[in-house]
This record gives sequence, C-alpha cells and structure tokens, in this order.
Amino acid sequence: MRKPDGSDAEVVVVGAGVAGLACAADLVAAGVRVRLLEASDAPGGRVATDRVRGFTTDRGFQVFNTAYPQVKRRIDLRALRLRPFTPGVLVHTGDGLRRFTDPTRRLRDSRDLLPGRLATARDLAALGVMSARDMLAPAARLRGSRRDGTTLTALAEAGFSPAFVETFFRPFLSGVFLEDELETSARFFHLVWRTMLRGTLCLPADGIGAVPAQLAAALPGSVLRTATSVASLTPEGVLLADGTDLAAAAVVVATGQSAAARLLPGLSVPRARTVTTLYHAAERSPLAEPTLVIDGSRRFLNTCVLTELHPGYSGDGRALVSTSVLGAPGPAEEAAVRVALGHVYGADTGGWEAVHRVTVRDALPAMTPPWPLSRSTRFSPGRYVCGDHRATGSLQGAMASGARAAREVLSDLRARTRTQPRPGA
Repeated sequence: MRKPDGSDAEVVVVGAGVAGLACAADLVAAGVRVRLLEASDAPGGRVATDRVRGFTTDRGFQVFNTAYPQVKRRIDLRALRLRPFTPGVLVHTGDGLRRFTDPTRRLRDSRDLLPGRLATARDLAALGVMSARDMLAPAARLRGSRRDGTTLTALAEAGFSPAFVETFFRPFLSGVFLEDELETSARFFHLVWRTMLRGTLCLPADGIGAVPAQLAAALPGSVLRTATSVASLTPEGVLLADGTDLAAAAVVVATGQSAAARLLPGLSVPRARTVTTLYHAAERSPLAEPTLVIDGSRRFLNTCVLTELHPGYSGDGRALVSTSVLGAPGPAEEAAVRVALGHVYGADTGGWEAVHRVTVRDALPAMTPPWPLSRSTRFSPGRYVCGDHRATGSLQGAMASGARAAREVLSDLRARTRTQPRPGA
C-alpha cells in the first residue's frame, strides 16, 4: 500500500544536478514551495567529485569556464578557489609538442604561432578573423544565426585549410564535444569559441563538485532530499522507490537524458556521447605546467597533470594525470593509451599506478545541426523537463535550461491561479 508523503510541496524537481539546482533556486526565490529529490547521496549528478585513495578525481575530465552567463549570475567564484589552466593547449605533432596559445594573453609563449610551425599564414589570418568576430559580436547574433551546419563545414567556410583542421581543430574539439567527426552544430561551436576567448578555463580547488555543492548550500534546508529515488510520475505527483506518494501541482524532471526518457515516456532525446577518464599517479610530474595536452594522432582526447593546477588533488605528493578517451575502452585499448601517454609526455609510464577509471554514458548530448540552443521545458500539463539535452551540453546550458523550467512553471502556476474560480463566486 502506498504511503502519502505528507509534504505540501507545490513543485517537485527530480534530480539535483546543476539544472535541477538552478530550477529549484529560482522557484524558491519566487516564493514557491519546492522539494528537490536526488537519488544519490549528494547533489551534482555528472558534475561531481570523488575522493579515491587520497586523490581528488572528477566524474570525467571537466573544466569550469568563468565566462558563462549563468556562472556569473549564480556562483561565488572566490569561494571556489579556482585554479586556472594555462591559456591555450599543447598539441602533440610529428615534431613533438607545439603550443597553441592566445597571444593577447601570453605573447611570450606564442612563437609556435609563427607561420610554418602549427599553421600557415592563411590559417592564422582566418583564425584572427573568426576569433575577433566571435569574441566581439553580440552573443545574440551568434545564437540567432538562421543557418546551422556542422562545425567541420563552418571551419572550411572560415577559410581554414584541411591540414590545420586535422592538426588542431579536430583533436581539440573532439575533447570539447566528445565526438571526432566535427558534426556538432556550428552555431554552438561559435558560442563555445566565444566563451573560451572571453573566459578563463579552470577548476575549483576541491574539484568540480564544489560547484553544485555551492548551489545546494544556498537552498533552504528543507528543499533538498538526497538518497531518494523516484520510481515513476503519477497523475498527482511522483511515486518514490520506497512506495511513498508525493503530491505536487507540477513536476520538473531534471535528470540525465536516459532517466528523463524513462520517467517521461514519449520524450524525444538526442543520442548521448560516452567518455572515459583514466587517472594515473606518477612519482614525478611528466609536465611541469597546468596545460591541457591534445594528441594530433587522436589516440586520446586530452590529458593534463592535475596536480600542476593544485597539488592538493594528490594526498601523497605524487602527480595525478588525467586522460580522457571516447567511449569505454577495453583493457587492450587502455594499455595502448598508456603507451601513447609515454610517447606524448616523453616519460616512462610503466610505473604509473592506475588510480581510478570512470565512464560517463550520458556525458553530453549529440548536438547535430540544426540544433536549437534552447527549447521549451513543457512536456505535458504540469510536467516539465530540463537539462543540457534541452539546451547545450555545458554547465551554462544545464543551468539555463533549469532557469527556463522555473520561468515556465511559474507562468503556468500563475495562469492556473488566475483561472480558478474564487470561493463563493
């Protein structure tokens, strides 16, 4: 027999990832009684940090971009104690490591941008024109572009040579979009490029999980309930896995896309990207700087020495190396990645200890064109869905979708109140 919960929540939000946290925060600020339910024992969803054998490891390699509008609106950056990456990346080519950097930030490190090293003069000119346009043009112009194609087509139209695309853009963007065909929406690519030029890529000193932890801490204590699984949605609200009924006028599903499709039969979701991140401990750092390294041969997506950002990511003084690859590699493929790391870093990786491995199945939505940068969260009367799969695959997209869900819920609740008959009428 089902048990009624007894709470008086007007809105139930299912899932305390960053989308659900943003949605709940905006509803609470509007005076709505909210219950935020999270199946795991802590908020964050995919944006989470684990402590493994004394090391700080995120759920897949993640970076925090200070230029995101939702970040500026919601996050206390100083409290995160951010540790920045070096501007730009190191690209492993047949001639060794070459540095691709923003000369406006680190002119002294930009010699590899001289024509003939990483790119031709024509490619560098195209890069300057595209970067200036994306950085200086109003964001609304980029978002409102009527025509959307693939990133690969956009790069060709911008004037980049196939050689430069293969040397830099394909290996770099594979790690950003978690796909190596450059089939992601060009509209989204230009917005991402804009935020990279305008912001700083970094990580919190306590790992990326500090971001949802800060959002959760700002909520009233009665709002968030962890270790609470939702089995299904009901006409009255939700049914919890323990058999408890929780009634609410509106339910917002803010889970990952697979769970959302299960809770909302008939919901259309995009294909999901899968990524695996391998964490190794090395006696000494193979790279004495906090710089992202990409591989022109595409044997992995990217790698970096996390302890160069912050020594506190290691509990025993060893270097912590993070490396991400597409999909879920088997033992042979994982061994090949270790060999590739030795080649790229110029280090003996035989003694590196495998500390942790994490595979994220719904890491990002496949954002193929034409991709709507935002869409309504309304699914059916009183039922809403938000998350990066309803906007863009990023912290910005997830929080913006959560904010949109809150706006649409509030609009519908107010409309319902206006249409209800007055007592005695």
